Amino acid sequence: MATTLKDIAHAAGVSLTTVSRVLNYDQSLSVGAATRKRIFAVAEELNYTKIRHPKAPSTTKMRKIAIVQWYSEAHEQDDLYYMAIRLGIEQRSQQHQLAVTRIFQNNIDQLTEEIDGVIAVGKFSAAQVNELATLTDNLVFVDDDQFAAGFDSVLTDFDQSVRQVVDFFWQQSQSDIGLIYGIETTTDGQRKIADPRYQAFSAAMTAHHAYQSELCFASDFTNQGGYQTMKQAIADLGAQLPHAFFVANDPMATGALKALQEAKIAVPARVSLFSFNDTALAKYVYPELSSVHVATRLMGTTAVDLLLQRAQRPRVPQRVELGTELVFRASTQTA
Repeated sequence: MATTLKDIAHAAGVSLTTVSRVLNYDQSLSVGAATRKRIFAVAEELNYTKIRHPKAPSTTKMRKIAIVQWYSEAHEQDDLYYMAIRLGIEQRSQQHQLAVTRIFQNNIDQLTEEIDGVIAVGKFSAAQVNELATLTDNLVFVDDDQFAAGFDSVLTDFDQSVRQVVDFFWQQSQSDIGLIYGIETTTDGQRKIADPRYQAFSAAMTAHHAYQSELCFASDFTNQGGYQTMKQAIADLGAQLPHAFFVANDPMATGALKALQEAKIAVPARVSLFSFNDTALAKYVYPELSSVHVATRLMGTTAVDLLLQRAQRPRVPQRVELGTELVFRASTQTA
């Protein structure tokens, strides 16, 4: 039986990932010279031969893929956005009779079997991208723009949707608009991700000559984060609290709504709220949240389609950006 990377990892006393990256000469890997030497020595001792499988011709059928999610499984339960993307992936995979393995927190050491492709959902650092690329040439990212790095990417349009929200508030004569946006870091702490909604909001408000940095508040994309951030905004701004807020996701918006209600600030009579993602959560609060609807399931199915295309025929990377639509509910006023 041929020697596997798992055999080498066991004999060398290191992780499967470390073996893979060392044998692929990944220079970004921080590992001592002694460890590298030991891995190569074990590989030679076990007569390991690196096999590069040719790209599958169009007649070859993809059979098994892995979904690598940057969130933990518990975190996914609190963020229906990523759950909906995953369900879209699994639905399309079932239609194509693809077996799906789920890996959380980018722990690819759990991948002990051969896979034909990977769909990475969430945000990943350069080192994590390199690690995933050692597994397969068939790699698609969802909600992370890795197009410049040479990988297919499925994304949501932020610029137009945020501009539409700002324009809607403006049409309601609400020109003092606040923002609660998110800050994220990859699970290895190597990459800090700027919220594209902040950039789009800043541009849209600047176009109206109305951008005010003191009305923009950073949070962490959680319900508790939105709650604490809105409480801070209420305390800091007092009577100058904006008459409208755009909030970067539904969990934060529900937290912000709770803080406003505790402070007896009427929604939408005094403060209008517009959220983003339009998960089921937006409809399970009172008042129901107006929200930017994101085609999360379509993001997942599109990722599978790109993966199947890439497996059938080598091609240049593709960057697919899906549109959104505004869904109006009771948290905003309409003239």
